[in-house]
Amino acid sequence: MQSRLTFIANASTPAVRAAAFPLDEGIDEFGRRDAAALAKAMPRSRVVLTSPAARAIETATALGFEAAIDEGLRDLDLGRWAGRTLNSIASAEPEALESWLSDPGAAPHGGETVGDLIARSANWLNDVLPRQENVIAITHPAVIRAALLAAIKAGPESFWHIDIGPLSVVELSSNGLRWTVRAIKN
Repeated sequence: MQSRLTFIANASTPAVRAAAFPLDEGIDEFGRRDAAALAKAMPRSRVVLTSPAARAIETATALGFEAAIDEGLRDLDLGRWAGRTLNSIASAEPEALESWLSDPGAAPHGGETVGDLIARSANWLNDVLPRQENVIAITHPAVIRAALLAAIKAGPESFWHIDIGPLSVVELSSNGLRWTVRAIKN
């Protein structure tokens, strides 16, 4: 039996609209509206998991899911950059930002590296791989990008070449041995 893993990116937040790295914030009115519209088209599953972040939990609720919190789906830790806009970081720390955007092993913000996120996501995927059921995972764009790279065994330098917006849906399938990308819907 093939199992399916459907990732759903959290809905929009005030930080997304401000081009800022989020703190633990909820979704905005646009995110609620868009999630309610998307809910009708979402597959249903008895296994729905969510990141512990407020924006993921609220997205699950807006989609009509009762979800269990899974720490493995937590967002990329952005350290001291959390809550700051991309423009303010680019202005104050241009070399640090460039390093982070070009080196998957860099963490000038003091948080998690992109490489570490990809490894964490690969471990999470390996834990889910043997399940013979459909799983829905509501998480964050960075986690979904990292999981895609891990699923297709692409290098970490490809992380910034994948665009996952609010409420993007990514479907993977598994034969119990490996993951295959089925669809990406932005």
